[in-house]
Amino acid sequence: MGNADTLIFYFINRDLRNGLFDAFMPFITSNAWMFFLPLFLWLFVRGKRHAFIALIIALASLGLADWGANSLKHLFERPRPCNILDGINLLAGCSRSFSMPSNHASNAFAVAMPFLILFRTRLRYLFLAVAATVAFSRVYVGVHYPSDVIVGAITGSMAAMFVIALYKWASVRIQDKPLTTILTVFLLSLSLFRIYYILNGPLDLGPDEAHYWEWSRRPDLSYYSKGPMIAYLIYAGTSLFGDNVFGIRIMAVIFSAMSSVFIYLLGKEMFNGKTGLYSALLLQIIPLFSTYGIIFTIDSPFIFFWILSLYLFWKAVHKTHDYASDRVPPSPVYWLALGFSVGLGLLTKYTMAFFFLCAFLFLLFSKEYRKVLTSPYPYLAFLFSIFIFSPVIIWNAQHDWVTLRHTAGQAHLGTQSFIISSLWAKDFFSFIGSQTGIITPVLFVMIFCALIKLQTSQRAPGSSYLFWFSIPVIGFFTLKSLHGKVQANWAMTGYLTGIIAFSAWYLQEIAAGRTLKKIMVISAILLSATVTAASHYPSILSLPVKLDPSARLQGWKSLGHEVTTLYEQLSVARPVFIISDQYQISSELAFHVRGHPVTYCINLGRRMNQYDIWPGFHNLLHHDALYIAAGDVPVTEKLSNAFESVEKRIFTAYNKQHMKLRDYSIVVCRDFKGMPKETTGKY
Repeated sequence: MGNADTLIFYFINRDLRNGLFDAFMPFITSNAWMFFLPLFLWLFVRGKRHAFIALIIALASLGLADWGANSLKHLFERPRPCNILDGINLLAGCSRSFSMPSNHASNAFAVAMPFLILFRTRLRYLFLAVAATVAFSRVYVGVHYPSDVIVGAITGSMAAMFVIALYKWASVRIQDKPLTTILTVFLLSLSLFRIYYILNGPLDLGPDEAHYWEWSRRPDLSYYSKGPMIAYLIYAGTSLFGDNVFGIRIMAVIFSAMSSVFIYLLGKEMFNGKTGLYSALLLQIIPLFSTYGIIFTIDSPFIFFWILSLYLFWKAVHKTHDYASDRVPPSPVYWLALGFSVGLGLLTKYTMAFFFLCAFLFLLFSKEYRKVLTSPYPYLAFLFSIFIFSPVIIWNAQHDWVTLRHTAGQAHLGTQSFIISSLWAKDFFSFIGSQTGIITPVLFVMIFCALIKLQTSQRAPGSSYLFWFSIPVIGFFTLKSLHGKVQANWAMTGYLTGIIAFSAWYLQEIAAGRTLKKIMVISAILLSATVTAASHYPSILSLPVKLDPSARLQGWKSLGHEVTTLYEQLSVARPVFIISDQYQISSELAFHVRGHPVTYCINLGRRMNQYDIWPGFHNLLHHDALYIAAGDVPVTEKLSNAFESVEKRIFTAYNKQHMKLRDYSIVVCRDFKGMPKETTGKY
């Protein structure tokens, strides 16, 4: 096949050479859209009302085909003919990317096939002719083998047929189940995009993600700062897909989609199907929550377990409340499921404990449901959740309750009195500003308006429920910001019921046709969607590095490549270990250095972290080491005294736009002589 492929390539590239093709083929290979566009416009002008539908299907097919072809390139790793063959007629740029399959052929057929299949006019064959010409041109200009364009054509056609099949399925199903059909297609499309983005996007694995991946390599009952759920989930993902970015982040895609499913069910139960649908869609376009559909930290599963618990608690309360009227003893199934869900939430993030507070306040201040407090079921759910959470308690009892010490340090307990620190408003205004940023200003205000209006109007039984699972959480962290710094995402669960409130209240305003309210609602949604879209490709905005929140997720791969080179060079002479004074750098290097070596975190005056609980490097005598620190920093006396010699060099990481991200000090340390192990009182 290889010889035949080469012979046919030479026949097309050299033997068919002529002046017309030499001018035309390079043009169409780079400007295929100029040939597709007139065909589409002709269909539209002739009154083909399905032209826009076919165009949307074609664009979706294009994205899927481009992703599929690019993935196959890295699977086959076939060099381009222009890089390895002699005597070719090269009429286009010859990149170093792989050859099999041709993305141009794949994309052209992905665009052409929807028009070929969905229309019966003879014009459809011109779409196919353009696609075939584009595929042929890739061989003629010398950058692909014939088999490359054949596989590309098949890839693009299959992508188009998949999207067409999905469209036809949705067209039939939407007649009977419009809301769930819209939600299914939306979540499926969004999840596919997120998988594509994870595989091809600009963001390296974040420091927290890398650190949680480090946890997953050492399964335990719990960990220094968080429960074990994040480590278990990453372990599951990497066991299936390998120790790579996709294996870690695929769980973010799954949990984000499931979060929308259950917020849809909750909104439907409390109000109606449209409220549920709009809540599910809105969850995915708010910048704060869309982030956790790609970046996998504890907040991705935490959001899901909170929403799942909201749904189960609502069902459990109603089942127990109905007992008074029908006298049929309620089943404890929903309460046990609630306890299980809350317990898993606690294993994920300790602020899940706010669910207990919000649930109690809702029952206490709700005349309709207050009697539920007299039943044993809420307490059964509470005890079951504590049982699920017990591994964390056991682990902490074995490790001197370090998590409690760390949490107290994070909460600034004992550092200064609340009265004194509340005189300083810097952290308060910083927190408020961060909330308007991650929710977007218009939507932030309208969520609070919706919560208050629903609560005061009592339009539906769920009004009070939404209020008590939102305001206490947001209110607590707002007051806490007067005492010390509060991270922007700490209050995020308070906005989940706020999303339902916004959908339930303001959708009625749209239905009533009130122009001003309609403009405000549309503005709020469009602003959120725009910020979310821009955040996926921050290079579009050309933000300075200091203002780009994605900058901390860039540059790690290049640092890992630099350290890998030094690590392998030094390893020829004697064993080498890698250390840093920051757990973020240690974790990133463990992931990005080839072979995923064990890394360590040296204590040069920092607070405690998970690396201090694991075995250290202090017994690795006469090993060489690579010490990496952020910035251009001097080598400390403690470090230099621990080795026979040290040599510092500076490495600068850049983003894809060649903007400087940060400097790193890389210190080559030779012949480790030993170092006293220090403990810290900082948590």
